[in-house]
Amino acid sequence: MSLRIIFMGTPEFSVPTLRALVDAGHKVVACYTQPPRPGGRRGLDLQKSPVHQAAELLGIPVRTPLNFKADEDRQAFSDLDADVAVVVAYGLLLPEAVLNGTRLGCYNGHASLLPRWRGAAPIQRAIMAGDAKTGMMVMKMDKGLDTGPVALTREVEIGATMTAGELHDRLMHVGAKAMAEAMALLEADALPLMPQPQEGVLYAAKIDKGETRIDFSRPAGEVDSHIRGLAPFPGAWFEIEIGGKAERVKVLGSELGAGSGPAGTVIGDDLTIACGSGAVRLTRLQKAGGKPLAAADFLRGTPLAVGTRL
Repeated sequence: MSLRIIFMGTPEFSVPTLRALVDAGHKVVACYTQPPRPGGRRGLDLQKSPVHQAAELLGIPVRTPLNFKADEDRQAFSDLDADVAVVVAYGLLLPEAVLNGTRLGCYNGHASLLPRWRGAAPIQRAIMAGDAKTGMMVMKMDKGLDTGPVALTREVEIGATMTAGELHDRLMHVGAKAMAEAMALLEADALPLMPQPQEGVLYAAKIDKGETRIDFSRPAGEVDSHIRGLAPFPGAWFEIEIGGKAERVKVLGSELGAGSGPAGTVIGDDLTIACGSGAVRLTRLQKAGGKPLAAADFLRGTPLAVGTRL
């Protein structure tokens, strides 16, 4: 036996789950994903989403509605006669007609330990807040924002130097395995559902560009978490003067350092920077239009002497 599944997802994060469901023998009757968007080097070519591309390789029909406001789109979803919908980073809020449009409902793979970090940016926010662990949860969706009952939890430790990109890659594979396990239990009518606690609710707001500049006046632990939580995208940054003009430099890796001094001052020839208390060592950087470089390679092209103020 196998389930008839509608898969709904868009970015690379979603693809391992799609493949895991297919590998488990389920029938994925359609993939819903965001429509192709302008992209490419010149931003003129329409780029299909990673899920769109993966679905085509797997021979799965793809649908790309802008939303589900039209009655015909809701009816087309229902007409697929699916047992369940699996949602991983789809990018659209689903109306009740879709949430209830399959026999067993919609199940979401969410990258946090709910109810902590409901919403758009749970991976980044967990690191930025200095959390020691996070995880993947399989949740039955309801009309609220990540408020439904939880079926399955897999915890993941956040390493001391782990970036959001590294955590993203870890969680997408943990999540794929978890969802395959959850669907096997659902098929056997043995999937438990536990209401989320009322305490500990936090919302993971979308990252705003205005919060990406590094504030070295904060304690070193907060600066380090801020840098790693925004790496590699959109990237935390500082400005320095290069060739007589201010230039933005992204920091893509950091760790806690030793020493002290005026906040934002270079206090070591290994790019250790003083913070409001303590210090951080910048380990990976990228100038505008350049390639990401290890600190030693960056310094060879852009020397920053001890005493330089960022």
